Amino acid sequence: MDIKKFSALIATRFSRASFLKMTAAALGTLALPPLFGRTGVLHASTVLAPRAPKTISTICDLAVARGPEPGAATRSAVNALGGMGKFVKKGMVVVVKPNIAWDRTPEQGATTHPAVVAALVRMSFEAGAKTVKVFDFTCNEARRTYENSGIAAAAKQAGAAVNYVDDWKFFPGQFPPGAVMKDWLMYRDAVECDCFINAPVAKHHSLTRVTLSIKNLMGVCGNDRGRMHQDIAPKIVEVLAFMKPELTVIDASRILLRNGPSGGNMSDVKRVDTIIASADPVLADAYATTLFGIAPHEIGHIKLAAERKLGSMNLATAKIRTVNA
Repeated sequence: MDIKKFSALIATRFSRASFLKMTAAALGTLALPPLFGRTGVLHASTVLAPRAPKTISTICDLAVARGPEPGAATRSAVNALGGMGKFVKKGMVVVVKPNIAWDRTPEQGATTHPAVVAALVRMSFEAGAKTVKVFDFTCNEARRTYENSGIAAAAKQAGAAVNYVDDWKFFPGQFPPGAVMKDWLMYRDAVECDCFINAPVAKHHSLTRVTLSIKNLMGVCGNDRGRMHQDIAPKIVEVLAFMKPELTVIDASRILLRNGPSGGNMSDVKRVDTIIASADPVLADAYATTLFGIAPHEIGHIKLAAERKLGSMNLATAKIRTVNA
């Protein structure tokens, strides 16, 4: 039959409305209950288990590298912990999760510096990684943020697989009974990787005062970001317990002092030329607060994370190593 005649025949038999009704009826027969999140995508009943904890022995508890070149400082900070080989083993699938949320240039301090991301990607491959993935669930339009932050180009050049977040890869996380994050959607690629490296930028936040590594984990969560900001401290602490990053590297090469998290004004940015690295995300965040003249216990989610023994915020007892890059 001629394709045009066939199309006309179908059009006379089925209106758009009747087609949608038939589709809805077919979906209704599926055994899997749908789950709609912020992404507006139909989700199956697959549930993601929390990432398994790992015991990683490092030379020091926290490494601080200072130098004008963020990539070199990143390498120095990780090496001061004992090297990327402490975290990445041969054949691993690694995720480097920067902050790519905003349509800003590297100089504006709202996103992770691309040189930091590139250095982490290269070091992961040098340690034997099979694949390194870089992504973030952005606030502004992803194509703009990936390009204008400079992260997409730098990460690709370093060999990473750089992808936009795929709506179909969000599934409910298996949070413990009574958790405020119960059934919240989590990003499968982040949860199921062999090594998760959290690489935030240090900056001001209008709600939490600062946004560092713990809050950066919002970028692997689905659902409505606005809802997550309601009673935010226990939510992001539960995400930290769920994700258990192997390595935290905080980009404080320049910090956003005001008008965070999106920034935009160069007058709000301060050059600090500092990179912080640790296997303890709470300790890393605790140190980073001091760059803003804030004590760690003043930040609700850092205090709560320490109370739940997800890390230490006691800088006085931590073994801290400072190096020049």
